[in-house]
Amino acid sequence: MKVLNTNNKSKLLTKSKLLGAALFAILFIASPANIYCNEDEQKLNSLEQEVMFIEEMNEDSEYQENESSKEDLPYSRARVVRIIDEISKETEYSGGVIKSNIQKLEVFVYKGPHKGEKVIIEYELNYDLVGNYKSIPLSKGDEILLYVEENQKGEIENAFVVDFARDKYLAYLVIGFLILMLLVGRKKGVKAIISLVLTIFAVVKILLPAILNGWDPVIVSSAICIVVICITLIIISGFNKKTLCAAVGTCGGVTAAGAIALIIGNLAKLTGLGNEESQMLMYILGNVQLDFRGLLFGGIIIGTMGATMDVGMSIASAMHEIKANSPKIKTYHLLKAGMNVGRDIMATMANTLILAYAGGSLHLMLLFAAHKTPFSNIINWDMIASEVLRAIAGSTGILFAIPITALASAFIQRNHDQMQQI
Repeated sequence: MKVLNTNNKSKLLTKSKLLGAALFAILFIASPANIYCNEDEQKLNSLEQEVMFIEEMNEDSEYQENESSKEDLPYSRARVVRIIDEISKETEYSGGVIKSNIQKLEVFVYKGPHKGEKVIIEYELNYDLVGNYKSIPLSKGDEILLYVEENQKGEIENAFVVDFARDKYLAYLVIGFLILMLLVGRKKGVKAIISLVLTIFAVVKILLPAILNGWDPVIVSSAICIVVICITLIIISGFNKKTLCAAVGTCGGVTAAGAIALIIGNLAKLTGLGNEESQMLMYILGNVQLDFRGLLFGGIIIGTMGATMDVGMSIASAMHEIKANSPKIKTYHLLKAGMNVGRDIMATMANTLILAYAGGSLHLMLLFAAHKTPFSNIINWDMIASEVLRAIAGSTGILFAIPITALASAFIQRNHDQMQQI
């Protein structure tokens, strides 16, 4: 039985179809015969071209729906019982030789369809045609996900390796993270875990369903950010002046980042369709029409919230401690101290967002460097311009959060002192 990664197959075939359709359109328009044909023939050919392109896209959409319906089926989980053989093959063709390295394995299905059965499968190790890049070989005891095809009798006809079963190790990582948070933070660690759970719930159960139901992504993202910021800071620090100052600064920074993203995004005419996931969403959601520009701006708002909240709470907490230890400090000096703390935080936190986006795009940057693509070409691509906007708008939001938090803390402390004197 041959082994196939169904996700990779879907993406490769989808890209090939779209690329083929695009190339056909370019060749059709650029052919000399069409340049010199009369007006009626041009209209007819143009109409035929549009019809063929639409049919191609419809077929691609149907293919993706079929593939997605496959992926909706429950996968079987299997464990490698033994390695039967490792086979190396070379297939000659007109352009050279295709090398193939295959593991022949016996696996035991311990969960899902056909539980309790043993299956003989083949696992292709090569990622490329010449064997320079290989997957990690499977060993006895490794767990994998299988997609099983059945015959009319309900028996296993083919079994395809979908991927390694990694969830167990990720669960270990999460548990270790939570334990470390409890050991270091103690009561604050418990509060941090509660706020983290609430944030995940807000994103998964409120934000995503709302956007899929057609709500404006910018409005939904902004509302959820404000609620999450307030609840998180209250849980961690309680309802007090420090929390209020941090919330004001964080909301101000996030609002500034969102406003910059909207303004520059509209001026730069960013579509929100610069990446592969956005383009796939156009075909798999059926009748739901998404605002992709709104998704881009909403994503920037959500991405900015965490770092901005960190800056806001750090400055508010520092100023609160300064005031507690120096009750007679003047408002001007308190504000100056807060700004000094903010300046120390500024460089590292701005770099945090820039490096986070750069790290996620490392493969893409290497691809550009390898092909020596001119910077003037790269920076004008929708995808690249969108990522630059994410990083710069988020970092700018942090810069705005510093003076807003410092001003809020200084004046709230001053008003508190004046109220006590009355």
